[in-house]
Amino acid sequence: MSNEQEHNEEHAPPIKTPKQLITTVVLAFILPIIIILLLVNMVASGTKVGAGSDTLTQEAIGKRIAPVASFELVDANAPKVFKTGEQVYQTVCTACHAAGVAGAPKVGDQAAWAPFIKSGFESMLNVAIHGKGAMPPKGGNPALSDYEVARAVVYMANQSGGSFDEPPAPDADTPAKTEAPQPAAKPGQDPAAPVAAAPPSNAAPAPVKADESENKQAAIDPAGEKLYKSTCFACHGTGVAGAPKFGDKAAWAPYIETGMDAMVKVAIQGKGAMPPKGGATNASDDEIRAAVQYMVDAAK
Repeated sequence: MSNEQEHNEEHAPPIKTPKQLITTVVLAFILPIIIILLLVNMVASGTKVGAGSDTLTQEAIGKRIAPVASFELVDANAPKVFKTGEQVYQTVCTACHAAGVAGAPKVGDQAAWAPFIKSGFESMLNVAIHGKGAMPPKGGNPALSDYEVARAVVYMANQSGGSFDEPPAPDADTPAKTEAPQPAAKPGQDPAAPVAAAPPSNAAPAPVKADESENKQAAIDPAGEKLYKSTCFACHGTGVAGAPKFGDKAAWAPYIETGMDAMVKVAIQGKGAMPPKGGATNASDDEIRAAVQYMVDAAK
Protein backbone atom coordinates (compact mmCIF):
# COMPACT_ATOMS: atom_id res chain seq x y z
CA MET A 1 0.00 0.00 0.00
CA SER A 2 2.80 2.38 0.82
CA ASN A 3 4.46 1.86 -2.57
CA GLU A 4 1.18 2.51 -4.40
CA GLN A 5 0.58 5.67 -2.35
CA GLU A 6 4.05 7.00 -3.16
CA HIS A 7 3.54 6.26 -6.87
CA ASN A 8 0.24 8.20 -6.92
CA GLU A 9 1.85 11.22 -5.16
CA GLU A 10 4.63 11.34 -7.74
CA HIS A 11 2.10 11.66 -10.58
CA ALA A 12 -0.16 14.17 -8.82
CA PRO A 13 -0.76 17.35 -10.93
CA PRO A 14 0.80 20.66 -9.68
CA ILE A 15 -2.56 22.47 -10.04
CA LYS A 16 -4.89 21.05 -7.45
CA THR A 17 -7.46 23.83 -6.92
CA PRO A 18 -9.50 26.12 -9.23
CA LYS A 19 -7.75 29.15 -7.70
CA GLN A 20 -4.35 27.83 -8.75
CA LEU A 21 -5.68 27.19 -12.25
CA ILE A 22 -6.97 30.75 -12.63
CA THR A 23 -3.70 32.20 -11.32
CA THR A 24 -1.68 30.12 -13.77
CA VAL A 25 -3.85 31.16 -16.76
CA VAL A 26 -3.63 34.85 -15.86
CA LEU A 27 0.15 34.76 -15.41
CA ALA A 28 0.51 32.93 -18.73
CA PHE A 29 -1.06 35.93 -20.48
CA ILE A 30 0.39 38.79 -18.40
CA LEU A 31 4.05 37.75 -18.13
CA PRO A 32 4.71 37.64 -21.93
CA ILE A 33 3.06 41.08 -22.31
CA ILE A 34 5.23 42.56 -19.55
CA ILE A 35 8.37 41.07 -21.09
CA ILE A 36 7.47 42.45 -24.53
CA LEU A 37 6.85 45.95 -23.09
CA LEU A 38 10.17 45.91 -21.27
CA LEU A 39 12.03 44.93 -24.43
CA VAL A 40 10.31 47.66 -26.47
CA ASN A 41 11.11 50.26 -23.80
CA MET A 42 14.77 49.18 -23.69
CA VAL A 43 15.14 49.47 -27.46
CA ALA A 44 13.34 52.82 -27.61
CA SER A 45 15.35 54.32 -24.76
CA GLY A 46 18.49 54.14 -26.91
CA THR A 47 17.17 56.97 -29.11
CA LYS A 48 15.71 59.14 -26.37
CA VAL A 49 17.32 62.43 -25.42
CA GLY A 50 17.57 63.57 -21.81
CA ALA A 51 14.95 65.92 -20.48
CA GLY A 52 15.67 69.53 -21.38
CA SER A 53 18.24 68.63 -24.05
CA ASP A 54 18.19 70.56 -27.32
CA THR A 55 20.76 68.48 -29.19
CA LEU A 56 18.19 67.36 -31.76
CA THR A 57 16.68 70.74 -32.47
CA GLN A 58 16.96 72.12 -35.98
CA GLU A 59 19.30 74.88 -34.82
CA ALA A 60 21.64 72.49 -32.99
CA ILE A 61 21.79 70.10 -35.94
CA GLY A 62 22.46 73.00 -38.29
CA LYS A 63 25.44 74.11 -36.19
CA ARG A 64 26.95 70.61 -36.18
CA ILE A 65 26.72 70.14 -39.93
CA ALA A 66 27.72 73.72 -40.79
CA PRO A 67 31.02 74.03 -42.69
CA VAL A 68 34.07 74.87 -40.60
CA ALA A 69 35.06 77.81 -42.76
CA SER A 70 32.93 80.29 -44.62
CA PHE A 71 33.59 83.20 -46.92
CA GLU A 72 31.97 86.51 -47.53
CA LEU A 73 32.18 88.59 -50.68
CA VAL A 74 33.41 92.08 -49.82
CA ASP A 75 33.60 95.05 -52.15
CA ALA A 76 37.21 96.23 -52.07
CA ASN A 77 36.12 99.72 -53.11
CA ALA A 78 33.50 100.01 -50.39
CA PRO A 79 34.27 102.29 -47.43
CA LYS A 80 35.86 100.59 -44.45
CA VAL A 81 33.43 99.68 -41.69
CA PHE A 82 35.12 100.26 -38.34
CA LYS A 83 34.44 98.02 -35.36
CA THR A 84 32.77 99.53 -32.35
CA GLY A 85 34.59 99.75 -29.04
CA GLU A 86 32.50 96.91 -27.64
CA GLN A 87 33.27 94.70 -30.65
CA VAL A 88 37.02 95.28 -30.28
CA TYR A 89 36.77 94.56 -26.56
CA GLN A 90 34.84 91.32 -27.10
CA THR A 91 37.24 90.01 -29.75
CA VAL A 92 40.59 91.20 -28.43
CA CYS A 93 40.64 92.86 -25.03
CA THR A 94 38.35 90.50 -23.12
CA ALA A 95 41.02 87.80 -22.86
CA CYS A 96 42.92 89.89 -20.28
CA HIS A 97 40.63 92.70 -19.16
CA ALA A 98 37.65 90.45 -18.37
CA ALA A 99 39.55 88.53 -15.70
CA GLY A 100 42.38 90.96 -14.87
CA VAL A 101 45.11 88.76 -16.34
CA ALA A 102 48.73 89.87 -15.70
CA GLY A 103 47.68 92.99 -13.84
CA ALA A 104 45.34 94.26 -16.58
CA PRO A 105 42.60 96.41 -14.99
CA LYS A 106 39.38 94.43 -14.97
CA VAL A 107 36.54 96.09 -16.86
CA GLY A 108 33.97 97.38 -14.37
CA ASP A 109 36.50 97.68 -11.53
CA GLN A 110 36.45 101.43 -10.90
CA ALA A 111 39.22 101.29 -8.31
CA ALA A 112 41.58 99.50 -10.72
CA TRP A 113 40.78 101.89 -13.57
CA ALA A 114 40.91 105.11 -11.54
CA PRO A 115 44.69 105.70 -11.95
CA PHE A 116 44.50 105.11 -15.70
CA ILE A 117 41.46 107.32 -16.15
CA LYS A 118 43.23 110.04 -14.14
CA SER A 119 46.22 109.85 -16.50
CA GLY A 120 43.93 110.91 -19.34
CA PHE A 121 42.64 109.48 -22.59
CA GLU A 122 45.76 110.26 -24.65
CA SER A 123 47.97 108.41 -22.18
CA MET A 124 45.76 105.32 -22.18
CA LEU A 125 45.50 105.38 -25.96
CA ASN A 126 49.28 105.61 -26.34
CA VAL A 127 49.74 102.52 -24.15
CA ALA A 128 47.00 100.63 -25.98
CA ILE A 129 48.50 101.37 -29.41
CA HIS A 130 52.17 100.83 -28.60
CA GLY A 131 51.85 98.28 -25.80
CA LYS A 132 53.42 98.23 -22.37
CA GLY A 133 54.73 95.43 -20.16
CA ALA A 134 52.79 92.23 -20.83
CA MET A 135 50.35 94.03 -23.11
CA PRO A 136 51.31 93.78 -26.82
CA PRO A 137 50.68 96.69 -29.22
CA LYS A 138 46.99 96.98 -30.10
CA GLY A 139 46.26 94.05 -27.84
CA GLY A 140 48.16 91.81 -30.24
CA ASN A 141 45.99 92.52 -33.30
CA PRO A 142 47.97 94.79 -35.67
CA ALA A 143 45.05 94.76 -38.12
CA LEU A 144 43.13 97.15 -35.86
CA SER A 145 43.24 100.81 -36.78
CA ASP A 146 44.18 103.47 -34.21
CA TYR A 147 40.57 104.66 -34.35
CA GLU A 148 39.23 101.21 -33.45
CA VAL A 149 41.72 100.93 -30.56
CA ALA A 150 40.62 104.37 -29.36
CA ARG A 151 36.98 103.29 -29.38
CA ALA A 152 37.86 100.20 -27.33
CA VAL A 153 39.75 102.33 -24.78
CA VAL A 154 36.76 104.67 -24.42
CA TYR A 155 34.37 101.73 -24.09
CA MET A 156 36.37 100.01 -21.33
CA ALA A 157 37.11 103.24 -19.47
CA ASN A 158 33.47 104.36 -19.54
CA GLN A 159 32.39 100.94 -18.30
CA SER A 160 34.74 101.43 -15.36
CA GLY A 161 33.86 104.90 -14.13
CA GLY A 162 35.12 107.11 -16.97
CA SER A 163 33.11 109.61 -19.00
CA PHE A 164 35.08 110.05 -22.22
CA ASP A 165 33.48 111.16 -25.49
CA GLU A 166 33.45 108.88 -28.51
CA PRO A 167 36.56 109.64 -30.62
CA PRO A 168 35.84 111.31 -33.98
CA ALA A 169 35.90 109.08 -37.04
CA PRO A 170 38.92 109.52 -39.32
CA ASP A 171 38.60 111.01 -42.79
CA ALA A 172 38.53 108.61 -45.72
CA ASP A 173 42.03 107.90 -46.95
CA THR A 174 42.56 108.64 -50.63
CA PRO A 175 46.17 107.80 -51.48
CA ALA A 176 47.45 109.49 -54.63
CA LYS A 177 48.26 107.33 -57.58
CA THR A 178 51.85 107.37 -58.82
CA GLU A 179 53.12 106.24 -62.15
CA ALA A 180 55.69 103.49 -62.16
CA PRO A 181 59.13 104.69 -63.35
CA GLN A 182 60.11 103.59 -66.86
CA PRO A 183 63.25 101.41 -67.15
CA ALA A 184 66.31 103.02 -68.71
CA ALA A 185 67.39 102.07 -72.24
CA LYS A 186 70.25 99.62 -72.59
CA PRO A 187 73.64 100.92 -73.85
CA GLY A 188 73.60 101.32 -77.63
CA GLN A 189 69.81 101.22 -77.79
CA ASP A 190 67.82 104.07 -79.31
CA PRO A 191 66.27 105.99 -76.40
CA ALA A 192 63.15 106.59 -78.49
CA ALA A 193 62.64 102.90 -79.03
CA PRO A 194 60.13 101.18 -76.75
CA VAL A 195 61.68 99.48 -73.78
CA ALA A 196 60.26 96.33 -72.29
CA ALA A 197 58.81 97.12 -68.92
CA ALA A 198 60.32 95.42 -65.92
CA PRO A 199 58.06 93.11 -63.98
CA PRO A 200 56.22 94.93 -61.20
CA SER A 201 57.64 94.67 -57.71
CA ASN A 202 54.39 93.27 -56.41
CA ALA A 203 54.21 90.55 -59.03
CA ALA A 204 52.57 87.36 -57.83
CA PRO A 205 55.04 84.75 -56.55
CA ALA A 206 55.65 81.56 -58.39
CA PRO A 207 52.68 79.22 -58.13
CA VAL A 208 52.89 76.61 -55.41
CA LYS A 209 52.54 73.02 -56.43
CA ALA A 210 49.05 71.68 -55.92
CA ASP A 211 50.08 68.88 -53.59
CA GLU A 212 52.08 71.25 -51.35
CA SER A 213 49.17 73.70 -51.14
CA GLU A 214 46.68 70.96 -50.33
CA ASN A 215 48.91 69.47 -47.63
CA LYS A 216 49.40 72.86 -45.98
CA GLN A 217 45.69 73.63 -46.06
CA ALA A 218 44.84 70.21 -44.65
CA ALA A 219 47.31 70.71 -41.78
CA ILE A 220 45.69 73.96 -40.61
CA ASP A 221 42.10 74.03 -39.42
CA PRO A 222 40.72 77.43 -40.43
CA ALA A 223 38.49 77.55 -37.35
CA GLY A 224 41.44 76.98 -35.01
CA GLU A 225 43.64 79.55 -36.71
CA LYS A 226 40.82 82.11 -36.73
CA LEU A 227 40.07 81.65 -33.02
CA TYR A 228 43.75 81.88 -32.12
CA LYS A 229 44.24 85.11 -34.08
CA SER A 230 41.08 86.69 -32.64
CA THR A 231 41.38 85.62 -28.99
CA CYS A 232 44.19 83.27 -27.91
CA PHE A 233 47.03 85.38 -29.31
CA ALA A 234 46.40 88.06 -26.67
CA CYS A 235 48.15 85.87 -24.08
CA HIS A 236 49.85 83.11 -26.05
CA GLY A 237 51.34 85.53 -28.56
CA THR A 238 53.61 87.05 -25.92
CA GLY A 239 53.46 84.52 -23.08
CA VAL A 240 51.36 86.67 -20.74
CA ALA A 241 50.86 85.37 -17.16
CA GLY A 242 52.84 82.21 -17.82
CA ALA A 243 50.85 81.18 -20.89
CA PRO A 244 53.04 79.03 -23.18
CA LYS A 245 54.17 81.30 -25.99
CA PHE A 246 53.08 80.43 -29.52
CA GLY A 247 55.75 78.37 -31.28
CA ASP A 248 57.88 77.85 -28.13
CA LYS A 249 58.58 74.11 -28.18
CA ALA A 250 60.11 74.01 -24.71
CA ALA A 251 57.20 75.88 -23.12
CA TRP A 252 54.60 73.67 -24.80
CA ALA A 253 56.34 70.33 -24.20
CA PRO A 254 54.91 69.70 -20.68
CA TYR A 255 51.38 70.48 -21.87
CA ILE A 256 51.67 68.31 -24.97
CA GLU A 257 52.75 65.39 -22.77
CA THR A 258 49.44 65.58 -20.86
CA GLY A 259 47.54 64.80 -24.07
CA MET A 260 45.12 66.69 -26.28
CA ASP A 261 42.02 65.89 -24.19
CA ALA A 262 43.61 67.29 -21.04
CA MET A 263 44.68 70.50 -22.80
CA VAL A 264 41.24 70.99 -24.34
CA LYS A 265 39.59 70.46 -20.94
CA VAL A 266 41.76 73.17 -19.38
CA ALA A 267 41.08 75.50 -22.30
CA ILE A 268 37.31 75.02 -21.98
CA GLN A 269 37.06 75.22 -18.18
CA GLY A 270 39.89 77.71 -17.61
CA LYS A 271 42.71 77.51 -15.09
CA GLY A 272 44.56 80.11 -13.02
CA ALA A 273 44.68 83.41 -14.90
CA MET A 274 43.14 81.86 -18.02
CA PRO A 275 39.35 82.38 -18.20
CA PRO A 276 37.05 79.63 -19.56
CA LYS A 277 37.49 79.32 -23.32
CA GLY A 278 40.10 82.06 -23.14
CA GLY A 279 37.28 84.58 -22.85
CA ALA A 280 35.65 83.52 -26.14
CA THR A 281 32.45 82.35 -24.46
CA ASN A 282 30.63 82.00 -27.78
CA ALA A 283 33.19 79.56 -29.19
CA SER A 284 32.11 75.92 -29.45
CA ASP A 285 34.08 73.05 -27.91
CA ASP A 286 35.12 71.95 -31.39
CA GLU A 287 36.51 75.41 -32.15
CA ILE A 288 38.43 75.39 -28.86
CA ARG A 289 39.91 71.99 -29.75
CA ALA A 290 40.87 73.30 -33.20
CA ALA A 291 42.61 76.32 -31.64
CA VAL A 292 44.55 74.11 -29.21
CA GLN A 293 45.56 71.84 -32.08
CA TYR A 294 46.69 74.87 -34.10
CA MET A 295 48.96 76.04 -31.28
CA VAL A 296 50.26 72.54 -30.60
CA ASP A 297 51.14 72.02 -34.27
CA ALA A 298 53.10 75.29 -34.22
CA ALA A 299 55.12 74.04 -31.24
CA LYS A 300 56.15 70.71 -32.78
